[in-house]
Amino acid sequence: MRNVNLVASTLFTVWPLAASLAFAQPGNVEQQIAALSDEMITANLKGDTDFYQRYYADDATIVHGNGKLFTKDQDIADLKSGALKYESIDVRERTIHVYGDTAVVHFLLTFKGSLSGKQFDPINLRRTVVWVNQKGNWKVVAWQVTRAENK
Repeated sequence: MRNVNLVASTLFTVWPLAASLAFAQPGNVEQQIAALSDEMITANLKGDTDFYQRYYADDATIVHGNGKLFTKDQDIADLKSGALKYESIDVRERTIHVYGDTAVVHFLLTFKGSLSGKQFDPINLRRTVVWVNQKGNWKVVAWQVTRAENK
């Protein structure tokens, strides 16, 4: 009888801890992805290609607002050229959805900057970024940008 009480007592003590850890996982992933998303915005503003070197999957698919398809290497080369410079990026909306080892981030962003030396008016874009956990590291496997209505 004493062993039964000990087992029951242990279960009632350990179960809430295990349950809280299980429920904490998605929030932890959301926090990681939120932090990486913030780093991505900062990398855009600074023209930091090291971020993309580290976090793009080798087979990443990138689609810019003009519909042009880029590979990891092409996108990094485009960033290094400095043709596109951001003065500001205003994150107006951001949602993160986690599906196991995959996270999808939706943004509504307002960009201001210059392209090939020509200033462009603030533009609203929706960006969808797909992150996949590959061997314990989050990698961008795809992102796409689409023009959004200016309000």
